[in-house]
Amino acid sequence: MITYSNNKEITAKQLATLFANSGIHRPIEDLPRLEKMIRNASVIWTAWDNKQELVGVARAITDFSYACYLSDLAVDKKYQRQGIGKRLVEELAKQIGPDVSLVLLAAESATNYYPKLQFENVDNAFLKRRRAF
Repeated sequence: MITYSNNKEITAKQLATLFANSGIHRPIEDLPRLEKMIRNASVIWTAWDNKQELVGVARAITDFSYACYLSDLAVDKKYQRQGIGKRLVEELAKQIGPDVSLVLLAAESATNYYPKLQFENVDNAFLKRRRAF
């Protein structure tokens, strides 16, 4: 059984382990940076297995009024294809409400996933890349 929470604290080490186990490309060796990512997020939804291990996360930055950036959606590979990512996005969308746009940058490997969650592909976005890690 998977449980979901938006108020359960996570550590940088837990997040690094999840990122590594999910295949998402993040700076998993830089724990201080991951700690800042946790601390400065507006919303973090988490998914936990019955052993209370972190198996999914949706981390977002928002003003709760107009726009929300979903900066991380990661699910442990052992738990993928069970609807966990979909549920995390649904919980986030419920929390921010229908008047807030939910936007994200998708990894190339995930471009077919997000339309299944009712995200539309847009061509009017612009990106200024961070330096590589």
